[in-house]
Amino acid sequence: MLDRRHILTALGTTALATLAPNALFAAASIKPDDASALLVIDVQNCFLPGGSLAVKEGEQVVPVINKMAKAFSNVVITQDWHTQGHVSFASTHSGKKPFETVDLPYGKQVLWPDHCVQGTDGAALSKDLAIPHAELIIRKGFHKDVDSYSAFLEADGKTSTGLAGYLKARKIKRVFVAGLATDFCIAWTALDARKAGFEVYVVEDACRGIDNQGSLAKAWADMAKAGVKRIQSADIAASA
Repeated sequence: MLDRRHILTALGTTALATLAPNALFAAASIKPDDASALLVIDVQNCFLPGGSLAVKEGEQVVPVINKMAKAFSNVVITQDWHTQGHVSFASTHSGKKPFETVDLPYGKQVLWPDHCVQGTDGAALSKDLAIPHAELIIRKGFHKDVDSYSAFLEADGKTSTGLAGYLKARKIKRVFVAGLATDFCIAWTALDARKAGFEVYVVEDACRGIDNQGSLAKAWADMAKAGVKRIQSADIAASA
């Protein structure tokens, strides 16, 4: 049987530094309090199997989120809520295909299949999402000429959704982020939450990513650099 000290030595200091944060959470559960909020990001039909922008295994986050949400007294849900002909749709740009990019006044924009158009079934939240105590639904991406991945700021980096003000007025200090997709709306939400001064946890098994040209690895690296904590739903203490 291998000695644990030998295994740790073989891993090296770099690997240990990577593993340490997760090991801390495995040792003791996190108990959400009144200063904690769960942000459930874009669990909508367009991002689920059969949707126009389906995230692989996206449906698997729903039962995890439903179970985890019971531990939180504060829950906010977001919805992508695009206009017809939204600037982020490839169909809006002649000759462009989904997942190509264009340069817009606020920067480089990935072009997507038409998705989450206001009032359509695709924009609706998953029927299996069961969080009756959620207090707020934030709709984003409804300005036709600006995309909005983050639950806090639109893609121009300055137009606020009002979520930060709401959470601060409620005296929320730490947020837990789950939903779809890890490398876009989850990551941008987590990064903007850090900029707004919140302690931020991303619940890895309650998220799924798109991973377009290495976007998933980059998102995790960016979040780690910003001080976002990467945890599992099992690290969160169940409600009493």
